[in-house]
Amino acid sequence: MSKQQFTVRIEKKEWDNALDKSFKKNVKKTKVAGFREGKVPRDIYEKKIGKESLYMDAIDFVLPEAYEKLIADNNIEPVARPNIDIKKIDDNGIEIQFEVITKPEIKIKKYKKLGLKKPSIKVTKEEVEKEIEELRKQYAEIALKEDEIVIGDTAVIDFQGFKEDVAFEGGRGENYPLEIGSKTFIPGFEEQLVGLKAGDEKDINVTFPKDYPSEELKGKEVVFKVKINEVKTKLIPELNDEFFKDLDIEGVSSKEELYEYMEKEIISHKEESNQQTFVEQILEEIAKNVDVEIPEEMIDEEIHFMLNQLEQNLMMQGIKLDQFMQMANTTHEKLHEEYEEPARKRILQSLIMNEIAKSEKIEITDAEVDAEIPLLALKYQLKEEEIKELHGLKDAIKSDLKTRKIFDLLRENN
Repeated sequence: MSKQQFTVRIEKKEWDNALDKSFKKNVKKTKVAGFREGKVPRDIYEKKIGKESLYMDAIDFVLPEAYEKLIADNNIEPVARPNIDIKKIDDNGIEIQFEVITKPEIKIKKYKKLGLKKPSIKVTKEEVEKEIEELRKQYAEIALKEDEIVIGDTAVIDFQGFKEDVAFEGGRGENYPLEIGSKTFIPGFEEQLVGLKAGDEKDINVTFPKDYPSEELKGKEVVFKVKINEVKTKLIPELNDEFFKDLDIEGVSSKEELYEYMEKEIISHKEESNQQTFVEQILEEIAKNVDVEIPEEMIDEEIHFMLNQLEQNLMMQGIKLDQFMQMANTTHEKLHEEYEEPARKRILQSLIMNEIAKSEKIEITDAEVDAEIPLLALKYQLKEEEIKELHGLKDAIKSDLKTRKIFDLLRENN
């Protein structure tokens, strides 16, 4: 059963303490004629304001401890915030009903020998050549050019946008480096720069997309006055001795050796990707024969967690969630709806893995956790003492190691 109801009684002594705390908090911002702010006696406060005005904060003071004690006393593991109902409240105490959402029971019929085929790995000549080309581009030199702009060049431009001969907000830039063909500007803009040279000026006519975030500009025809300040081009290095020397890859000093090296790298990356893909296929196959009812509260918690992750990732890029929603033409409600199915899938997979870990008695020892710390210190270029001081690190390592062991078991037995 994933929902359990418990009634907790907070007796008079504890309730009185909570009311005292509530009074001390609320009296600071209370004004009563004849008294300085924050200096109203308790009896006058209750007479003028009402004792009931203290209840809300007093409840907030007693709830956390009452809930923690309930969880400990009944040895239960909640998976979402509880539903709370105040059944009775007066001077003598308070009666609270907690509806606690716990992990739903799950029974797995089969998780070994499922008859699935591991994805095969194939590397084509085109894939290797594409990776080598990308590698050459990484070592490209940037040079100014006087010739006409072609796709792949970077034009350093000044621009100003006008709608009906009036400059619009956000439509101006100076010395902006625009890679032609990157499709970072409005459709049709970059193509009209092809053929121009440094020093040229041109009026570029474009139409903003109908789904553009700005109501003022979506679907509107505008003109950008553009001046080309500089044109830069990439000088892609040849596959010669100088390039191989710059690469500084052991055992690579010719085209043939670079080809073999790149082929092995691609195979390695594909093997890693296929390992994960295979586990996903196994978990999806197991899930087909699992009958479990996941509480909506649990799904809401997971969606909330996923949205928080999205917000943090956006912040690292200097983007606020509200800005992202405007750019993506979406809302909190739409994101919540969009994340519902992925959240349900993540919860189901987590329940499956926990059940497998229980069946296989998979546990992580302190010694295994300690053995990971030097590796993390090396990876993040930190001292081991600094790694150990990170909040929640050991729990995170345990969770990661446990997941790895479960994944290994599933791969080995399917």
